[in-house]
Amino acid sequence: MNHQCCKFTGHWKIIVFDEECFQGRRHEFTSECCNVMEFGFETVRSLRVESGAWVGYEHAAYQGHQFVLERGDYPQCDSWGGSNAYPIERLTSFRPISCAIHRECRMSIYEKENFLGRRGEVSDDYPSLQAMGWCNNEVGSMRVHSGAFVCYQYPGYRGYQYIMECDRHCGEYKYFREFGSHSQTPQIQSIRRIQQ
Repeated sequence: MNHQCCKFTGHWKIIVFDEECFQGRRHEFTSECCNVMEFGFETVRSLRVESGAWVGYEHAAYQGHQFVLERGDYPQCDSWGGSNAYPIERLTSFRPISCAIHRECRMSIYEKENFLGRRGEVSDDYPSLQAMGWCNNEVGSMRVHSGAFVCYQYPGYRGYQYIMECDRHCGEYKYFREFGSHSQTPQIQSIRRIQQ
């Protein structure tokens, strides 16, 4: 299968603060940060995305819960989470989402791991996969052909977030454990595109 993997081009800018409401120590980044502790931060409590789309991680080295961070202000920790059911009060690493620069987003989802079982095509935002005709609330594997998506555990863009990109794994996610370091289940019930 021929994949067009994205190249790291574009402009990104994020400003992070170690206290809520844009107070305290601040630092500006235009590229990935593996561990904010290397810059004198214990954690990030608020942030402002000035350009590009980013993914933030609960732990250093891009581990733990993922959060999509699009242009705008995030004055408190709860403003970047997908659900109050999983309050995460720390953000320790982050990186730009290079595939968010694509105008067209297209992904194939599969019922089972290793691209087996029923297949569906996604190219828009779906607040409920069941409403689009996907009878199962599980997705076992995915192929991102172009662009970037954020998949959510529950309908209405709630619950755990999983960022899927055409340039990570060259767009192929054969097993649900590749969705993110915290993925314990293949349960995905809503999907939306990430676009700058």
